[in-house]
Amino acid sequence: MTVRRARSEQNSQLRGRVPDTAVPDTAVPAAAEVEAPPTAPTPEPTPTPQVPHTRAGAAWVALAGATLLAVLLIIFLVQNTRSTEISFLWMTTSTPLAVALLIGAVGSVLLTLILGTARIAQLRRLVRKQRD
Repeated sequence: MTVRRARSEQNSQLRGRVPDTAVPDTAVPAAAEVEAPPTAPTPEPTPTPQVPHTRAGAAWVALAGATLLAVLLIIFLVQNTRSTEISFLWMTTSTPLAVALLIGAVGSVLLTLILGTARIAQLRRLVRKQRD
């Protein structure tokens, strides 16, 4: 079995047998001076392309969420059909529990939208005054 030796080992053995004057150091390149064979560059992994966020995509997500919410609301309405008596100030009425809760939720959403719109309008006026 033959073992291949590195060039630096061969150089050291050669120097031991032959006088240094016979073999100059520049005649046999050292192991560090020997160029490595060219290797094929390793391809860099290509990043997966990112899909940009669009208004259509956001609208689709909003529509999907609204559809899910509507389905849950329908299930809630169907399960809560028992009538409940509701009194507010001098008014008294009897209505299904789900409808009463739905009216309360829609009323609170409308109140939030009105107050939010008023605040946004106030801030826009303030920005216009500062700009002028």
